[in-house]
Order: sequence, then C-alpha cells, then structure tokens
Amino acid sequence: MSDRPPPVWTERGSPAYRRIALSLFFAGLATFAQLYAVQPLLPALSATFGVDAASSSLAVSTATFALAFSNLAAGSLSERWGRKGMMTVALIGSGVLTLAVALAASWPALLALRALQGALLGGAPAVAMAYLAEEIGPAGLGLAMGLYVAGTAFGGMAGRVVTGFVAEYAGWRAALGAVGVLCLAAASVFALLLPRSRNFVGQRGAGLHGHLAAALSHLRHPTLPWLYATGFLAMGVFVTIYNYAAFRLIAPPYALDQAQIGLIFTAYLLGMAASTVCGALVQRLGYPPTLGLSVLTAAAGVLITLPQSLAAIIAGIGLMTVGFFGMHTTASAWVGRSAREAKGQAAGLYLMSYYLGSSLMGSLGGWFWTRFAWPGVVLFVAAQLAAAMAVAVRLSRIGRPAS
Repeated sequence: MSDRPPPVWTERGSPAYRRIALSLFFAGLATFAQLYAVQPLLPALSATFGVDAASSSLAVSTATFALAFSNLAAGSLSERWGRKGMMTVALIGSGVLTLAVALAASWPALLALRALQGALLGGAPAVAMAYLAEEIGPAGLGLAMGLYVAGTAFGGMAGRVVTGFVAEYAGWRAALGAVGVLCLAAASVFALLLPRSRNFVGQRGAGLHGHLAAALSHLRHPTLPWLYATGFLAMGVFVTIYNYAAFRLIAPPYALDQAQIGLIFTAYLLGMAASTVCGALVQRLGYPPTLGLSVLTAAAGVLITLPQSLAAIIAGIGLMTVGFFGMHTTASAWVGRSAREAKGQAAGLYLMSYYLGSSLMGSLGGWFWTRFAWPGVVLFVAAQLAAAMAVAVRLSRIGRPAS
C-alpha cells in the first residue's frame, strides 16, 4: 500500500537477526514437540484404550486437523492483534494442555484435549512465518526460514525421543508430562528473546469481508495454490511414514521397544541440517530446482524402506526426512516471498493445507497399513510424491518469485 512506510529490514548477521532466529527456533521446538509427542506412543495408546492402529492415529490427526483450521484463523487474527503476543499465548497455553493430556482418563477425553491443543497451537506456525517474511530482509529470508524449520525438526525429534525413552521406563503418561515441562521452558525462552515487530501494520478495520477477500486473492494467485498443494502432499507423506513405522518396528521380526523406536526419530537431526542447507540452496539455485530435488530425495528414501533390513528401513526414513524438510522449507519461504499483502493469512492457508495433509493422509494411511502392510503404505506415499513432483514441474514453469 502506498501509505505504508518502507520496511526496516533485519539483515542477516546482525544481533537482531540472531535473536529472531534463536527465539523462533525455540518456538518451533515447543510447537512440534507437543504436536507429535504422541506419535511413538501410538502402540501404547492402542493397548491402554483398546483401539486399533488406524484409530490410535487419531491422537495425532485430531490435533493436526484442529491446527489446520486454527492456523488460518490465527493468521487472520494476527493481522489485527500483532504477532508476538499471539505466539506467546499459544505456546504457553498448549504446554499446559500437554500436561492435561497426560492425565486423560478415557480415549474420548484424550482426543478432545488433543483437538483443543491443536486449535491453540495454531497461534504459532502461521504467525511465525508471517513474522519472518515481514521482518527479515529478502537476502536472509531463506536461511531464517530454514533455521525456524530446523527448530520444528528438533522439536519433533525431541518430543518423540523423550516420550520413547520415558515411556519405556515410566509409562506414556510420565512421558507426556516430561514433554509438557520441556515445552513450557522453551516457550518462556521464546517470549524473552523475540523482538517486537518493526514492520507490522495492523488491519483493525478489515472485518470478515476483508479477510475473505484477502483469502480469495491468495487462492487466485498464480503460485500460492500450488504451494498449498505441496504442503498438503509433503506432510501427508511424512506423517504416514512415521505413524506406521512404529507399528512395523514394534512387531516381529524387529520387536523393538519404545526407547529403541524413539531413537529412530533422531533422523530429525538430518531434517534440521536439510532445512538450513535448503534455505541456502534457495538463495543459490532458486525455489523450483530446490523443491524438485527435495521431492526426489523423499521418494528415494521411501523406496529404500521396502526391504526387510532394519538398516535399510532406518536409512530410508532418514532420507525421506531430509526430502520432506527440504520441501517444507522451500515452500514456506516461497509463500512468504509470493504474498504481497496479508502475509499472515497467506501463511495460514499454507499451513491449513499442510496439516490437512497430516490429518487426512495420516489416517488414510492406516487403511493401507491394515490391508496391505508396509508395501501398501509405500504405494500410498509414492502416489503422493508423484503428485508433488507434478506440482513442482508446474511451479518451475510459472517461474521464480520476484525479489
């Protein structure tokens, strides 16, 4: 808009840049440690509450489904209320809910608490993406987004590894309690470190009509809908593999225990590295080539999991994780560069698609697991990756975002 002052960018290498990167690393940690802490516990939850594998996946899917829609609402609300306060409330409130989930007395109560937790967590990811797009200079945005996604990777790993180890020796309730305490500490560090927005301009008079108009403009954008499809497919692949790998590995011939399964999630360390590397690759190669390379990497990893060898399964999961985080980092940064106005809402639409992929594809994958075992899961995610590659080709023809 012509009446807005020119942005005051935070440039790469400055002290403020380092504070933003570190604080949002902790935000990503807190968000994803809580969101996916239950994933390695699905077999234990299945045994405790007497539900099958596909039903147990609802402990993940109810949270991500609620998060999908609350992300969109949070992105819109943050256009009026600001970025930092909304993220702080979301992270601290969801930490308290993690402790409540650990005390759930019944399966319906656990699912209701997880849905509420997902709804509250929506106040963090989309707003974090919008904050970065508004505050970080174009030359440093790819790396900053990569560092944020690395925080989400570390959080996803920490939540899963902590729950795996604690559950093996003290049960799943103690495991979730430990994650809740960890995430409340991370949320406190985030609130202390993050600088207030300098370029945010509130849209207090927009109203529902204004938000709907902004959403429609994003959906008519030549690039953004394809990026939303990328997020949907990438997250569908990622959650499906991790959901049902636990059931595969806890059964013969592997018969791994909860702690050993938790260690599988250290593959997230590769995701952290991939996030930062892809952030840098975007600056060198551009968005389309980096996205296509990431899809191919994920596909190779999925195929490697087909043999019965435990080493091959672990290697394949690691390579798939690298590809997934490359796809997510690239698409996230691309959304931030493509949206000209209402960046919070643009990020919210991306994350709505992203978490709908987690909820719908993650649960649908249970049908393939139940009927066709692991080859069915691989076929299911391979089809999603083929669609993701078609989208990447389409985006390459549209071209690079303007800087």
